[in-house]
Amino acid sequence: MDYRRTLSRRGFTALAAGAVAALGTTGAALPVAPARGGGHPPRGRRMRGEWVASITNRDWPSAPGLPASVQKDELRGHLDTAVERRLDTVILQVRPSADALWPSPYEPWSAYLSGEQGKDPGYDPLGFAVREAHRRGLELHAWFNPYRVAVHDDPDRLVPTHPARVNPDWVVTYQGQMYYNPGLPEVRRYVEDAMLDAVAHYDIDAVHWDDYFYPYPVAGQPFDDDRAFALYGGDFPDRAAWRRHNTDQLVRETSSRLRRLKPRVRFGISPFGVWRNASTDPRGSDTSAAVQSYDDLYADTLRWVREGWIDHIVPQLYWNIGFPAADYATLARWWAKAVRGTGVDLYIGESLYKVGDTAQPAAWMDPAELSRHLDLTARLPEVHGHAFFAAKEVANDPLGAMTRVVRDHYRERAPLRG
Repeated sequence: MDYRRTLSRRGFTALAAGAVAALGTTGAALPVAPARGGGHPPRGRRMRGEWVASITNRDWPSAPGLPASVQKDELRGHLDTAVERRLDTVILQVRPSADALWPSPYEPWSAYLSGEQGKDPGYDPLGFAVREAHRRGLELHAWFNPYRVAVHDDPDRLVPTHPARVNPDWVVTYQGQMYYNPGLPEVRRYVEDAMLDAVAHYDIDAVHWDDYFYPYPVAGQPFDDDRAFALYGGDFPDRAAWRRHNTDQLVRETSSRLRRLKPRVRFGISPFGVWRNASTDPRGSDTSAAVQSYDDLYADTLRWVREGWIDHIVPQLYWNIGFPAADYATLARWWAKAVRGTGVDLYIGESLYKVGDTAQPAAWMDPAELSRHLDLTARLPEVHGHAFFAAKEVANDPLGAMTRVVRDHYRERAPLRG
């Protein structure tokens, strides 16, 4: 069904009512989905990956409005560089903000392609990416952002048929950006449908989410979900527990639907690297991070691992070894323990983008810092690989740090997709 073109306001309301009926409106927990498995390939896969971000044209396309031929050449360049760096996986952002890098029946074409939201770029970027990645033996993981609507707060800048304009009650404005409200069952069903459309129509190897669920909080500025909490939060001890439940539902429902739709497609999430500090919870890490995913983003990442709702987790350990508030070594060991015995693969997210940045701690001026990360995790059998943020730096190789990683750790080419 084409949500943008065939559904009137009344149609969206009917759809929402159906979604609420299907999911339940009491706030009570849904039955827990069994761990992913069945026809799914065995876990334990190694990964050497890179992120390719499309949001604000960070990595690709390098600017909006480039001709299709130039966009294709740029993407081929990123894929060729991944092979040269002996990587085996590209994590491509295909739904940066309630838009699409494929002809979606749910959402408009991304403005990061043509410069104009809703304008056909003249080719199918996701289809092209999948074909070109697989030709090179690379896996293509489709990276989706579930709830971000726009990196601005002006609904009039969205195309008139955008679901966020058709359903303004789905949207919360926060810190100059617009988000879908995770507390509304109809929203969760809608964003699942929008993401799974890509799974249904393309030969992707994994679904990938980043760390944005509820937005990163700003002190003294509440996220206005009062109405949704009044409707659905009655069975929970507080708003925080209800919000975590909402995020859990999104993860659990997507896992279950993905397993039914294409069980061979893996499900991975890349959360903020600190679940909770030990000073908050004895199960937490020996850190003093200002943000804790459980408390601030309402993302109980540890539960997703233990319940087996995901196939792999890629915590963003974007700190150097010895960083006082969040030491890389401390967190790598904590995550290794967290996945032990669960069957969930652990890959570490690496902040290549910090190398050579004088605004960062001095450790990031040492081209060997990242290589030392891989030295350390080589002693942790639970760590099955790494992903580097992001493609622009993988290509530009700040301070020669990526060359150092390849020389020290990737002497042989990765076993590519065959």
